Amino acid sequence: MTTDSNVQTAQEAELARLFVKTLNLEVRPEDIDCNAPLYGEGLGLDSIDMLEIALVISQQYGVKLKADDKNNIEIFNSLRSLNTYIQRHRGA
Repeated sequence: MTTDSNVQTAQEAELARLFVKTLNLEVRPEDIDCNAPLYGEGLGLDSIDMLEIALVISQQYGVKLKADDKNNIEIFNSLRSLNTYIQRHRGA
């Protein structure tokens, strides 16, 4: 059985919907590439967008994202990497 690495999981789809709603993006959640960069190229988010997303993730999932975390580049690399981080730290 093969899987398409760009197909969103249910959790990634939920996160994509949260991105679109929070940031009023003009893209359908299902069209967000799971592996595309969130910042700059790819989805094209800027630092203010990232702060908004960090706040809503904290509220929605109870996961704290800190501006000074040395792992932020990896955490916010893509929808998939952010979702992985959330799932690992949810309720921790």
